[in-house]
Amino acid sequence: MALEVAIQMDPVEGINIETDSTFMMMMEAQNRGHSLWVYTPDRISLEEGRVTARGRPLTLRAVKGDHHQLDDFEVRDLSEMDVVLMRQDPPFDMAYITATHFLEVIHPKTLVVNNPLEVRNAPEKLFVTGFPGVQPPTLITSDPEAIYDFRARHGDMVLKPLYGGGGSGVVRLKADDPNLDALLELHAMIGREQVIAQKFIPAVSKGDKRILLVDGEPVGAINRIPAEGQVRSNLARGGRAEAVELTKRDLELCAAIGPELRRRGLLFVGIDVIGDYLTEINVTSPTGAQQLKRFGGADAAVALWDKIEAIRASS
Repeated sequence: MALEVAIQMDPVEGINIETDSTFMMMMEAQNRGHSLWVYTPDRISLEEGRVTARGRPLTLRAVKGDHHQLDDFEVRDLSEMDVVLMRQDPPFDMAYITATHFLEVIHPKTLVVNNPLEVRNAPEKLFVTGFPGVQPPTLITSDPEAIYDFRARHGDMVLKPLYGGGGSGVVRLKADDPNLDALLELHAMIGREQVIAQKFIPAVSKGDKRILLVDGEPVGAINRIPAEGQVRSNLARGGRAEAVELTKRDLELCAAIGPELRRRGLLFVGIDVIGDYLTEINVTSPTGAQQLKRFGGADAAVALWDKIEAIRASS
């Protein structure tokens, strides 16, 4: 089964082929005989119910510094594609949300991964709140008094933007830290969105586990260790990846959310687990697949394309 696959992503020229999960997905698709066509999110258009994009045919090779060949630009009707991978990085802003509206027009005739309606309806730090008992104490608000009350009850906490990504803007505040007012002012200057206050989990020093799920089933996990003196363990922020096994608690968390992921058509998801707590459900462009395979774990790209091909074969 040869599929026509479009990838909506940040510029392919700038990716690190040794760490990028999207590169791994695209290489697996190419190895299976599928055709690749790539465009950036600013090149998608909606006119009279027709969704088009200005993109380029893509050929990949696993050669650092020479990993891609792009042919000439052309405009294609995305309803004529078999699959669209929506893989651009956050922030989850209005441009991102608008792209989900565009792609919703063609899904599921064209299979969009992940389901654009559910990407829009499952902001990563909000979606997790729908599963009682899995999170540490968490407050989402723009009310400074509510945040001060939360800190009085829980002590050390982490403050982060609601729609950020990659660890951007995440800070730890101790119970007596005098900078809370200034940080809230900075958030208010950047935008009107609420912020997240979350009880600090000391277990983060042992790592922030990224678990990948395909169609609601866990594929494997890596552990991300924060750099010395840091609270953020994101690989993009200096975190270090290491091999790790899934624990009984990890499997319980996956079982709690898996059926809902499957129901929503969220085929490729990455969850973040610190200690016994689930902190985020990442549905936009989860990473970690290359590190998982490098440490001897399962190949998440193989699992994903097995699922995509099964869906297309039955449609």
